[in-house]
Amino acid sequence: MDTTEVLRQLAIIVLAAKFFGLLARKIKAPMVVGEIIAGLIIGPSMLGLLQSSDFLQGMAEIGVIMLMFSAGLNTDIRQLKATGVKSTVIACAGVFVPLILGTILYMCFYGFSAPGSEHFLKAVFIGTILTATSVSITVQTLKEMGKLSDAIGTTIMSAAIIDDVIGIIVLTVVIGFRDPDAKIWDVVFRTVLFFVFSLGVGIVTYHIFKWLDKRYPHTRRIPIMGMALAFILAYLAAEYFNVADITGAYIAGVILSSLDDSDYISRKMDVNSYMLFGPVFFCSIGLQTDIRNANMGVFIFSIAFVIVGLLSKIIGCSGASLALGYKMKDSLKIGLGMMTRGEVALIVAQRGLAAGLLERTYFTSVILLIIASSIITPILLKIVYSKDKALPEG
Repeated sequence: MDTTEVLRQLAIIVLAAKFFGLLARKIKAPMVVGEIIAGLIIGPSMLGLLQSSDFLQGMAEIGVIMLMFSAGLNTDIRQLKATGVKSTVIACAGVFVPLILGTILYMCFYGFSAPGSEHFLKAVFIGTILTATSVSITVQTLKEMGKLSDAIGTTIMSAAIIDDVIGIIVLTVVIGFRDPDAKIWDVVFRTVLFFVFSLGVGIVTYHIFKWLDKRYPHTRRIPIMGMALAFILAYLAAEYFNVADITGAYIAGVILSSLDDSDYISRKMDVNSYMLFGPVFFCSIGLQTDIRNANMGVFIFSIAFVIVGLLSKIIGCSGASLALGYKMKDSLKIGLGMMTRGEVALIVAQRGLAAGLLERTYFTSVILLIIASSIITPILLKIVYSKDKALPEG
């Protein structure tokens, strides 16, 4: 691919992504939805201006690593410790129920098979996509209502963070089984070994960065070295532990999340992601989705996928909340708050495509789930919170 073609592709992607991203924001939808739609429009599904290429996939790979590094940086370790057991139980239920129901959904449409088979792994991967939670829409809605810092808002935020951690572990294990020679003990051993390795590296690295942060506060060398750490851990995870590279990037972010300058690092990463790598990644999702091949069967599956995706989070998270002693209305708030899907679901789906566990046509299902949950969640949350009535005076 020559330089002029590269420039043409990047110019089209950046302009289309930003135009449709801003258009989405105007109608109160996440910008990421607009960027995905931009990829659909300029890709083979509609105008055919661009095709997915090795270059764009390489750019998208950098984009997804930076996104997961930023997600790790925004993980609040202190909040995780403060909420403790309850948020962990809710998060586990919010992963387990969608995983099981998503797996069953796929097999109901395309046939049941024995555990360990290729067909069974594809079914489990559909469930894995449904485990992800993105609370950016929930956060904005709760902030508008002044409910972000109350007990329910804090529980939702903490459970969502833990949910993502568990979801990434599930993704790592499922992709590990994609190797036909993989054995269950080997996959689990490599995964556990990587997290032990990351813990040791994390302790040493954190103290080095803490010293640098005090000596050179608010300097660009800190974000640059942080980004290098993300790439190093992503490489080591994939090359030596057979673990998803995004897991390494996420852990790099978590290691640095307690630094005084973690917000500064995050802002610098967001500039790179917002300007170029993020739009390329989200547009690449649209470019890889060819809705021309989506027959009626895929369309019906997509509708069922959206319904199961929305209900499974409510069933899992609300059910766990009730079991923990929350009131019915508060349990419903938690379930609704955990219902949104976003970047992580796309990242998981993209990983499934690369591993051969997901066909391109099923990106349509994931995109529909993101759009539906982004629209429905704020509406339902506001309705549920509107039912809270002040007690009548004396």
